[in-house]
Amino acid sequence: MELLQILPNLAIHRTAKLAIMTLLLLEEAWLAWLLPVPWVASMPLTKDLNVAIIDSNPALSSGVSIKKEEPPDPRVSTVTPATISIFKEIGAWKYIEQNRHAYFDKMQVWDYTGLGYTRYNARDANKEVLGCVVENRVLLSSLLSCLQSADFRKTIYPSRLLTLHRNSSSTKVDSHSSGLPLHGQGNLVKLDLIDGSSLHAKLVVGADGSKSRVRELAGIKTTGWNYSQNAIICTVEHAVENQCAWQRFLPAGPIALLPVGDNFSNIVWTMNPKEANDHKMMNGDEFIKDVNHALDYGFGPHPKSSMFGDGGIFSWLKADVTSASEFFEIPPKVIRLVSDRMMFPLSLMHANNYASKNIVLIGDSAHTVHPLAGQGVNLGFGDAFALSRVIAEGIAVGTDIGEVTMLKKFEVERKTANIAMMAILDGFQKAYSVDFGPLNILRAAAFHVAQHVSPLKRGIISYASGEQRLPLFS
Repeated sequence: MELLQILPNLAIHRTAKLAIMTLLLLEEAWLAWLLPVPWVASMPLTKDLNVAIIDSNPALSSGVSIKKEEPPDPRVSTVTPATISIFKEIGAWKYIEQNRHAYFDKMQVWDYTGLGYTRYNARDANKEVLGCVVENRVLLSSLLSCLQSADFRKTIYPSRLLTLHRNSSSTKVDSHSSGLPLHGQGNLVKLDLIDGSSLHAKLVVGADGSKSRVRELAGIKTTGWNYSQNAIICTVEHAVENQCAWQRFLPAGPIALLPVGDNFSNIVWTMNPKEANDHKMMNGDEFIKDVNHALDYGFGPHPKSSMFGDGGIFSWLKADVTSASEFFEIPPKVIRLVSDRMMFPLSLMHANNYASKNIVLIGDSAHTVHPLAGQGVNLGFGDAFALSRVIAEGIAVGTDIGEVTMLKKFEVERKTANIAMMAILDGFQKAYSVDFGPLNILRAAAFHVAQHVSPLKRGIISYASGEQRLPLFS
């Protein structure tokens, strides 16, 4: 959950790690994370599949404890309208609406130099909301509720994966395995668990986070780098309700303030490792003072309406976008720290391959991104949804669910979408990591264009909402 800026990769890692360590497909079985399970159960072609889930986390059997009277957990995800639609389709969103969550229809992004800002409004792109911030435990609970109510064959193994062997062919499982019969011959994957049991599967879905054991055992290499940045996350309280998502780019990295319901917000603050450690260890009052400093006049002045006037040179591109005329606003003041502060190192990682015969990776197992735009968890949910569709299409034409040519269709589709988003986020991270006069002017110009050029603004909102079209003029 795998999330927003602002918390993407952290969110998806959390959701994947807590929800399912490894997903296995037995015989004609498949499962892409917890997300598509109810959707699969309702489809004629897939509802009879036999699914095994390997995860040592007790939440799978005992459930997730959610106490509404407690402050929000600092581990949250910002889910896009596209992800919300998927959750509604599988019947999980109704469980989220029973718990704390926070829709937001406005977002403000600005630079510490005071040279530029931009505001986004959902109405600019004919949308009701820009997103919804949800605690990861609420996301997990909703998916578990769907899993429990779904009418299909499923077995949960409270264990961990030890070894993985391909090209195993057998008509039955061994004496220590699940006891689920295997009908017919075929190329299977044998999985040995730490409790001594073993399973055979036609397809193994690795959704076990950025340090994926499935990826390691499958021998899939990765490309990436560390950002030399850590993210501090925590829950804070205001005197009034926060109804906007805020993000300010500071010299060491962005700080995000995200509404999570009632008078609470989530902080995601990126900085160098030493500063992050100092801010994690300092007393709460000093930390809150620094947060307000970072969100207000600290590091530089408030932006004016525009350093280039009222957008006159772009006036011919203007349309009836609500936010083009909105002035800069100061975020609500933080009055109290109400959770522990957690710290995570940030990195970019991309698997060279998502799929090989009988094995496929989704979510943080396949890719991690910088959290400055809150997209990591949504990329993971997009993976899960795409994989479910590709497998259903394969079953419809009689394709073996472990066949690499079928799984490569999923890889091609998702690599295109994921790499595009990764490139954008990495570019933003690098562009805002340098404090240099001419570059500051260029960044301010970019803010100005995003604020006043309506087609571009609509494109940015649509792309960030989960549509595949890149934010270009159209």
